[in-house]
Parts: sequence; C-alpha cells; structure tokens
Amino acid sequence: MARDDSIGSLIDRLELPFNALGVDQFGVSKFHLRVFFGALGFLYRSYFRVKVHGIEHVPKRGRGMLVGNHSGGVAIDGAMVIASLLMEMNPPRLGHAMADKFINRLPIASTWSNRTGQFTGLPEHAERLLDDDRLLIVFPEGHLGTAKLYAERYSLVDFGTGFVRLALKMKTPIIPFAFLGGGSAIPSIHNSELLGRLSGVPYVPLTPYGAPIPLPVQLEVHYGAPMVFEGTGNEEDSVIAAYVERVKHRIGQLIEDGRKQRGAS
Repeated sequence: MARDDSIGSLIDRLELPFNALGVDQFGVSKFHLRVFFGALGFLYRSYFRVKVHGIEHVPKRGRGMLVGNHSGGVAIDGAMVIASLLMEMNPPRLGHAMADKFINRLPIASTWSNRTGQFTGLPEHAERLLDDDRLLIVFPEGHLGTAKLYAERYSLVDFGTGFVRLALKMKTPIIPFAFLGGGSAIPSIHNSELLGRLSGVPYVPLTPYGAPIPLPVQLEVHYGAPMVFEGTGNEEDSVIAAYVERVKHRIGQLIEDGRKQRGAS
C-alpha cells in the first residue's frame, strides 16, 4: 500500500504527545501545524522543488541539533529545513528552530511561531526541547547570515559558540547541513536598515527587482553525518572555539560538495 504523504497524514504520524485538543506540552498545535505545513508544502514541493540529500543522517527518534548555514535574505532556509523533516522522514519529525528575538515583538508572527514549535532562541527553550528528545535547528551565523548579499551567498560569517556548549551540556549529536539556493532565490543587493526599522525587523533585503519576493529557484538541503564531541559545556573558550571551527569547516565542505553536484559557480 502506498504511503499517504498528505499534510494531514504526516502531522497525524508525528510521534508527539498531543492532548485531546491537539496541543502538546510546549503549546504546539496540530491545527496550526496543518495550516503552516499546508503553505510550506506548496513552496517545498511545487515552487522550490526542494531536493534533500543525506536525510538518513537525521535521527528518527531522540534528540539532535541540526546546524547549518543561512542562505537567502529571509528565513526560507529554516522553513524548508523544517519542511524536509516532516516530508522526507519516516516517521515524520517536527523541527524546532530557534527564532530571532524580534519575532517575539510581532504579535501575529509570535503566536504562529510558537504554535508551530518555533521558539525565541533562549537557552532555556533549547534545553527544554532537547531534554524532551526533540530536533533543534540552529543557524550559528544569526541574522548576519541572512544579511549576505548575492555575491556572498556561499560564504560563512562568524559562528556563535553557544550551540556547542549546549550540545555538550545536553549530550546531543550535531547534524551539520548545507542549504543551497537561497541566495539565488532572493538575490539581495542591499539591506535597508531604514525599511527594517519601519517594519520592526533588523533590515529588509532589496533585490534587482525591488521587493524580496523569492524566485522559483530549486533549493537543496545536504545533511552530513552526526558530529559528537566530548565534554560538559564548561570547557575553556579555546576548546569550544576549536569544536565550533570543526562544525563550521564541515558545513563549508557540504556547501562546496553540494555546489559541485548542482554545477553552481
């Protein structure tokens, strides 16, 4: 019998402790997930035609930290990674991204973000999710990563170090990934901080055609083998920095390997 890959069926197959009202202990709502993934499903399957490589590296059950590069002027990378976990895994899984703090200042966005499992990037949120054996999605470049212009789309800016300390403390494997195509989908040529202040966000990316409306470019996600580091999270800064550099280097390798596969210059 063919597997039912409709959005409703995938959400029903999530191995999460929803109560009778369809809400879990973090406030994630099945109703909101159906609406959210209904929109993402069209973008993922039809508009961007996302290709996923190495999904077998993501644990089917148990905690994991997915760490990757930002690509594109807005968070289409996070959205497509979240979609890939639901639509490509068996059983499907819900990814929890750590959202920038400005999201919490936008009433409607804040509510929908929380109801779909995307929480403000605070250590206590991340620890609770990992303690419950969830999948955490982290972009260590932060908003400076999404601010890359078109010419910088395959580069990596400085990584924060908190994700490694968290992975060590919570005994969590790091699954590196590369996201390709976002910089071509939204080919930013300038970031307007003025428009950002007016909109309540750090900046608004501008493209050759004006607004940051994504083009129907094929996107790709390349997952790498898990990386496990020894420690407690209380190591010296030099030790943590070395671990961070190893993760960053691995993501850089995945980006270059992915570029060669897709013939990107």
